[in-house]
Amino acid sequence: MASSIKPFYFFLLPMLLSFFAKAQTHKNITLGSSLSAHHNDNSSWVSPSGEFAFGFQQIENDGFLLAIWFNNISEKTVVWSANRDDLVRKGSKLDLTLNGQLVLYNPDHRQIWSTPEAGSGVCLPTLGCAPVLDTGNFVLAANDSVNVWESFDQPTDTLLPTQIMNEGSEILARYLDTNYSSGRFQFQMQTDGNLRFSVDL
Repeated sequence: MASSIKPFYFFLLPMLLSFFAKAQTHKNITLGSSLSAHHNDNSSWVSPSGEFAFGFQQIENDGFLLAIWFNNISEKTVVWSANRDDLVRKGSKLDLTLNGQLVLYNPDHRQIWSTPEAGSGVCLPTLGCAPVLDTGNFVLAANDSVNVWESFDQPTDTLLPTQIMNEGSEILARYLDTNYSSGRFQFQMQTDGNLRFSVDL
């Protein structure tokens, strides 16, 4: 019985290794890179499969959302955003600094949003440490492979497969279908482990 099973394992193992290698593939963005918000310009960083994109998406005539969206469908559905309550204007810029920090500036160079710095353990500029994953997660990692920041830990109005809600985290529905600002419906993972749904009347 055992001898008949071994060939099957030898056949299956390379397939499994290939699957996991493919599942963990990511494309690093080099430190010092940047994106700019312009009309009719797809300024974004894309995951290896092209399934997700991270960048600027135009919402209004002169308003841009820094977001992650489904990139392979015509609707470009947004699943995460950084500045939902403060759209930026044309000419705004996102920098991935040499300190491993994402910083969003408006055209007047006023800082709108930022992530924590990776600090002294930041990846080398030529290596990069900011992959857009095929799960829809954007990650900033240090040299020790510890994630300093990831979009999955800061949900806005959507939960994706493999995404976990941490204690104290919440998602807020958008105000309207075409208005991405925070709405009235809230879904929260409380610190006691209970889920709480509430409506701001």
